[in-house]
Amino acid sequence: MIRRMAITFFGLGYIPFAPGTWGSLGAIAAAGLLLAGMRCAGLSRWYDAALAGLMLLACVLSIVWGRWAVEHFASRARKPGDPGPFVLDEVAGQWLSVLALPVGGLPLTTWAGVYAMQFFLFRVFDVIKPPPGRQLERLPAGWGILMDDLGVAVYANIIGQIVVRGWLHA
Repeated sequence: MIRRMAITFFGLGYIPFAPGTWGSLGAIAAAGLLLAGMRCAGLSRWYDAALAGLMLLACVLSIVWGRWAVEHFASRARKPGDPGPFVLDEVAGQWLSVLALPVGGLPLTTWAGVYAMQFFLFRVFDVIKPPPGRQLERLPAGWGILMDDLGVAVYANIIGQIVVRGWLHA
């Protein structure tokens, strides 16, 4: 039960149309809620550490539970070795795409816009899979499921860093 809830990110992976997109949307919403909550509590300086910890947990669980998910969801696989309902990899990737962006002191509407941009960038890169995304998909079980998403998240994060930091210094 807990394993299924985690790897489907609270059931979002069961949505039949574009489960990865729904998982990413849930992840970006969770990251935004975490930032808002930490800002309200006066803990925004710890946001990146908290998000990194959650991302690391999502990565570890993706690797540990990857093989089980491949077997359990074999009939729902988008492609061999990548089960459709398994969206914890998108969650980890989406969180990496926003990690260390300088949004802590920005107004709500501004950082919400930045997160919307990161959601869009991550999804585009996840679909087109620039190198080494396709090569990383070939890793075994949970590693392949996870690493292609982390690889494309790096692209999204780099673009986000350039845009946000450039905008802040303009």
